[in-house]
Amino acid sequence: MRADRLVATLLLMQARGRVTAAEVAAELEVSVATARRDLEALSAAGIPVYPQSGRGGGWSLIGGARTDLSGLTAGETRALFLLAGPAAHAAPELKSALRKLVRALPHTFREDAAAAAAAVVVDPARWGRPDPQAPAVLDSLRRAVVDRRRVRIAYLRKGERTVRTIDPWGLVEKETIWYLIAGTTAGRRTFRLDRIEEVTILDETADRPADFDLQAEWSEIVERVEDRRAAVAATVLVSPELAPVLADQQGRHCTLLGPAPDGRVRARITADTTKMVARQLAGWGADLEVLGPAEVRAALVALGTELVRDNS
Repeated sequence: MRADRLVATLLLMQARGRVTAAEVAAELEVSVATARRDLEALSAAGIPVYPQSGRGGGWSLIGGARTDLSGLTAGETRALFLLAGPAAHAAPELKSALRKLVRALPHTFREDAAAAAAAVVVDPARWGRPDPQAPAVLDSLRRAVVDRRRVRIAYLRKGERTVRTIDPWGLVEKETIWYLIAGTTAGRRTFRLDRIEEVTILDETADRPADFDLQAEWSEIVERVEDRRAAVAATVLVSPELAPVLADQQGRHCTLLGPAPDGRVRARITADTTKMVARQLAGWGADLEVLGPAEVRAALVALGTELVRDNS
């Protein structure tokens, strides 16, 4: 997992003073390309890691070899834990490693490091089209979450621009789409970062529930959204060879129900409307048979009619 590699790479550099990508790769049992990307990620995050070219070059950690991380500044510590934190939810052993790492930090940095590690969640399941570009406001909102500062945002939704003052609680990356979970005067709200046009960090402490758990909060949001998106369900038959393809394409909207008497696989496809279910299935043609409900079959017929209609 990338987060534990980043921590291990940093500790290796502190122990040796200078390393090459090949040495990191050999030590951590990864490819040289992966080791180089990890070193570049540490450098890009603001950790004082710098490459040195030429004979005897490599990557060095400015400040010398230390194994207690005391050479890191507060900002550098925060950057490291923002990188490492998201994966900690998926690996208990990494959680343990990060806790030990926090205890190795100077006392004044520990609160920031713990806050940074809990500030971001990564959810790989997709909700819509991925955006490979990180939102311009991401860094400002990360800082506001970690520093517990209230923010004023300009938010664009359905063509309407509003200005709101909110309490940022945590950030979630869902298949390259970023979301902000925040407290507002109307309660908890979720904002897409690509719809936030401006962010102003205010000199006011943000209110955050004492028992706030970002992973648990996001899981609850996902469950509610998926319930809404699964309002309509269709039962279909597909060949065993294509069943995994259907499941991969539809993600959480597909449940494989098991084999049918004729050898094909029964599956359940869900969406928020009948027309949306039909759109999800229309491209499969004869490779898929829709058993019901009748409303979905009728919607598929209507889509086919639209496709062959002569508009001349």
